[in-house]
Formats: sequence, C-alpha cells, structure tokens
Amino acid sequence: MIDLLLLGTGAMQPLPDRWLSSLLVRVDGELVLFDCGEGTQIPWKTFGWGFRRLGAICLSHWHADHIAGLPGLLHAVANAGRTETVHLVGPVGIARIVAGLRVIAPHLPYELAVRELADGEAFPLPGGLAGRAIIGLHRDVPCLGYRVDLARARPFDPGAAVALGVPQPLWGRLQRGEPVTWSGGRATPEDVLGAPRRGLAFGYLTDTRPLPTMAPFFADVDLLVCEGTYAEDAAKATRHGHMSFAEAAAIARGAGAGALWLTHFGAAVSDPAADLHHATAVFPRTVPGYSGLTASLVFGERGQAGTTSAASVPGSA
Repeated sequence: MIDLLLLGTGAMQPLPDRWLSSLLVRVDGELVLFDCGEGTQIPWKTFGWGFRRLGAICLSHWHADHIAGLPGLLHAVANAGRTETVHLVGPVGIARIVAGLRVIAPHLPYELAVRELADGEAFPLPGGLAGRAIIGLHRDVPCLGYRVDLARARPFDPGAAVALGVPQPLWGRLQRGEPVTWSGGRATPEDVLGAPRRGLAFGYLTDTRPLPTMAPFFADVDLLVCEGTYAEDAAKATRHGHMSFAEAAAIARGAGAGALWLTHFGAAVSDPAADLHHATAVFPRTVPGYSGLTASLVFGERGQAGTTSAASVPGSA
C-alpha cells in the first residue's frame, strides 16, 4: 500500500489559505517528500505524519517555491532524532543549489546524500519503491517529473510446495525468489509462484509544459499528481512554462491514469473547484488538490485515489 498526503498546492509564494506545492508519501512507515517550498514543515506538522522516518526528498527543480523550505525541514528532521542517511535527488545542478542552502543548515546528525538525475534515470526509494525521472520543459532551469512504482509479489501456491515436499520453513525463501534445497529435494520459485501481478504506481509532475514523452512515461499509474497553474489560459501557461487544467488532464487521459490530482495553482486560481470543468471535460476522474487531500493506493483496487480525501485544515488549504 502507498499512502499519499498533499501538503500544499500553491505556486510562487505561500498564501494565507494555501501552502506551496509538496507531496508526502508513506510506504511501510518510510517517508518520501516531493518538493519543499518555504513552510513545508508547517502543514506536515499539522497532519502529524512525523519527520523522523523521512528517507528521501525528490526535487523537481530549484525555483524557490519548490526548494526554499529545505533548510528548515532538514532541521525539523534532525530535531526528530534521525541519524540515518537522507537521500536527495533532483536535476543536474541541484547539488550546487543544495550546498548553498546548507550554509544555514551546516550541522546535521545524518548524512544528506545528493544525487543528480538524467532523463529516464532510475533510482531506489525507501519502502521498496522504485523511482524514475523524466525531463520537463520549464523556462530557464532543468526540471524533472517522477514516476514511482511499487512491485507486487507473485502469488505463492502452497499446494504446489506441499506436492514437491518443500519443508514449510523454506517457503519464505521461495516467496522472496530464492531457490531452495533440502534433504532429498530442490525447488525454484518458478515451481511455486504464479503469474506476475500488477503493482502500484503514481506520478508527480509540475513546472513544465506538456511534452509528447509524458503520457507514455506515466502509462497506467494509479494516480497522477500534476500541476494546473492556470485554469484555462493556455497562452499564458505556454509563456511561463506551465500547464492549464486541460493540458494536465490530457496527460492523465493519454496515460490511462486511475485518477488525477491538480496542484500548483497560480494566485489567480482562487477556487480550483469552480474551474474544475476545464479538466473533467478531458479527464473526468480529476480532483482539485488541497492541503490535507489523502489517498491510499492498495493492490488490486484500481482508481481509488479519485475519491479518498481528508478534510482541509483552516489556514492551510
């Protein structure tokens, strides 16, 4: 299972009723953060997920509304008692920017390991998640979107194991994909495991123009979290390297996504729900994001992310 919590949905600067865009993900108690604008730790603290288990940070790019909250967050994680390494990934050049921000957060009780990613590069994440990056198009800085997958184990056939005479204490090794031997016998995973099963996947995409590579990259994700900086002004979106609601919805439709969460709203989009028809006309399973929106992606439950949410907290919508 993958739990997702939208911490904020704003662009450019935090507003009294809207924190900056960021997404928090939890798998088996391990946390991954996507983007970290100023104040990110405030809604995080509000919703009570805790800082101690943060193992990775994925940054889309280094404009301030996506990274300026990093020094404060690093201190929050330190104060929570973490000593294990925190991994940070981002586009080429991110190491220099993070080093600059670390001038005001130089002493941490854990290592911050920074990795710069190329287009299409795969990388591991906590909780058994597998990440992959895609290059975007956003004005003057390199920008990455992310796809994250969680594989599902193949079904185990106890009857086949019994028929082969496999001692029960060895079953776990077969389930993990290891061959086993015992007195008088040998078995491989292929002997007792069924066909591969569909896993879980989500995408995170912001501060980019839509590109032809994006729908195939996010193919069949259960949830796409995507910017909708402009409700309908496609010309302005083009000039500023962003997307309209309809453009985000077109990517979700082309990808065959289970659901779409819109985020990264410009200040002119005062009520995303009122403008939602621009997206739902293209992709009906679209939800206007807000701080506190949550979903749990569960094996075998396709499309649940479009309907599961938590109540918004005043002052952090």
